[in-house]
Amino acid sequence: MKEKPMFEEDLKKLQKIVEELSSGKITLGESLKKYEEGVRLAQSCSQTLTSAQRKVELLMKKDGKFGLEKFDDTQTEEK
Repeated sequence: MKEKPMFEEDLKKLQKIVEELSSGKITLGESLKKYEEGVRLAQSCSQTLTSAQRKVELLMKKDGKFGLEKFDDTQTEEK
């Protein structure tokens, strides 16, 4: 099974793509490929952040007590 890259790695890749696209030094074809990869990375980062937010919300204080509920992170993954 292929392991998912870490959020930080995806974010660094996304930042590099933005810099490359902003530079104007790559061809239109390269720009389109980079843009497509950037969209994929942005979606992956967004899903990771949404999952983390849901986990934090489950840990939030309720009625003066901290509670922990089982969390199924497959609900946030879109296929």
